[in-house]
Amino acid sequence: MARTLIALPGDGIGPEVVGGALQVLEACARRFGLDLEVRTLAVGGAALDEFGEPLPGFVLDACLESGLVLLGAVGDPRFDDHPPDRRPEKALLRLRSEMKLFANLRPVRLAPALAAASPLKEEIVAGVDLLFVRELTGGIYFGEPRGIEEREGARVGFNTEVYSEGEISRIARVAFEAAR
Repeated sequence: MARTLIALPGDGIGPEVVGGALQVLEACARRFGLDLEVRTLAVGGAALDEFGEPLPGFVLDACLESGLVLLGAVGDPRFDDHPPDRRPEKALLRLRSEMKLFANLRPVRLAPALAAASPLKEEIVAGVDLLFVRELTGGIYFGEPRGIEEREGARVGFNTEVYSEGEISRIARVAFEAAR
């Protein structure tokens, strides 16, 4: 059965990293006899340049249909002065939300050769093996209300950090299972 992988190279170093990752994935597919079709689509600044929006609907639809997505970096200083809905990062937040990608796993392992380069003492960092589990779709990223309003003659920005019991339970479950 053929599977379709949606490759989203993105911006900056993203295309280079995704290109290398695709070479590895394609070699693995050949080695293990997997039928993998790769479809490369624009996201972030690249999509803004090509389509005028950071995550075109057809790109999101392809990601949701496939379920297999390889995402590079998004972000480009050329868009820093654009309104929030026309910035590359909006694609990342919408992908997380629409695909229900709530957990980010960030492993930390120190190569022994780099222990002396750490600002911490070598004996403290030697053998470090940590996993940070970060929640991605709740809290300050998606909390409501948010906005900018005038209060007492001054502009005031506000965001709301909200987590439901279910959001806390699911991220804790990921962390506890990884700790096992």
